[in-house]
Amino acid sequence: MNDTADQEETAGRAETADQAETAGRAETEEERNARRRERRTAALRGARRVLARPGFTTTLRERIALLDGAEELYDLDEPADLYGNGIVADLEDRTAALLGQEAAAFFPTGTMAQQVALRCWAGRTGNPVVALHGLGHPEVHERNAFSRVSGLRPVRLTDAPRQPTADEVRGFEEPFGTLMLELPLREAGYLLPTWEELTEVVEAARERDAVVHFDGARLWECTVHFGRPPSEIAGLADSVYVSFYKSLKGYGGAALAGPRTLIEEAKAWRHRYGGQVFQQFPTVLSALAGLERELPRLPRYVAHARVVADALREGLAATGLPWARVHPEVPHTHEFQVWLPCDADTASEAALRQAEETGTMLFSRPWSGAGPGIARTEVGVDESGLDWTADEVRAAVVDFAARLKA
Repeated sequence: MNDTADQEETAGRAETADQAETAGRAETEEERNARRRERRTAALRGARRVLARPGFTTTLRERIALLDGAEELYDLDEPADLYGNGIVADLEDRTAALLGQEAAAFFPTGTMAQQVALRCWAGRTGNPVVALHGLGHPEVHERNAFSRVSGLRPVRLTDAPRQPTADEVRGFEEPFGTLMLELPLREAGYLLPTWEELTEVVEAARERDAVVHFDGARLWECTVHFGRPPSEIAGLADSVYVSFYKSLKGYGGAALAGPRTLIEEAKAWRHRYGGQVFQQFPTVLSALAGLERELPRLPRYVAHARVVADALREGLAATGLPWARVHPEVPHTHEFQVWLPCDADTASEAALRQAEETGTMLFSRPWSGAGPGIARTEVGVDESGLDWTADEVRAAVVDFAARLKA
């Protein structure tokens, strides 16, 4: 048993309870979530075996180590960057080439990059309406930034947990200037359309004289599902955004790629939005490390995620749980969802206890309620999970289920 993690949790619970008692109130939901988050991070750091180990759980020293061997990525005797020149411009050129686009602009965040892109397209099309999925990142995670900050008006093609269809694009009841597609659609289970479905949706938008923008934060790992390189996928759209930290494990940062004239305008808006950062070489070096080291590994992660998903499904079926799902059954990327017939707190406690008591953390991400008596989490596979065999996954599921039932 991981005594240290258990002691830290007990101490943390007592401290939080004491604070709440001193203040004359019960512990809030926010405090409970914060305490659980701290416990989960401690369990993940202490676990000997995990399927994925995200960078946010590591120490500053471990994150800085990402730049070990940086001299192999870039000439460190070159002058440091100032306001987007030097190494930043080199990363932009490399990203544009990988995506088959004329140019690219580096942004500190994807939220800023996409707002700028869609604002530029609205000016060019004369239409501020952006058609997108109701589960897309701007609708779920950005506090209505499109309408509050950029003067855009998002409209939802669908809220269904799947990608939008060509018929929905063609039949939408009002004009829109830009169609935005999230590839993959994270909230629906990292779902992707087929290549044929994607091309049909793009064609349907063009029939309506709309431009197409890809929210490709995780586009890098879509190549296995589509059977095509990033340049061919991005080539379907008029512009595309990619992240340097979600799959590539950089410190942060994003790029917007598209026609040179669009990117030059986007750089002007980047300055206005506060994205003209003085120096960015640590983040840019980490992005170059991701492109050099992590990008080539992503197909292996996707392939092994499918092995893990099969074993999870078989293990859950063998435990006798009345209802459990791995979604999608064959993962489209190296990330997918698991649904269980219980409340989120019960699933979370079972996952944490397994990690603390055995050193194996099968489910390292938060659990959320997906309906009455239904819990949902995400599973990802990276370098840390490649040595898990199917038998080991099934055994870990059986152990987890025993704790869940208890």
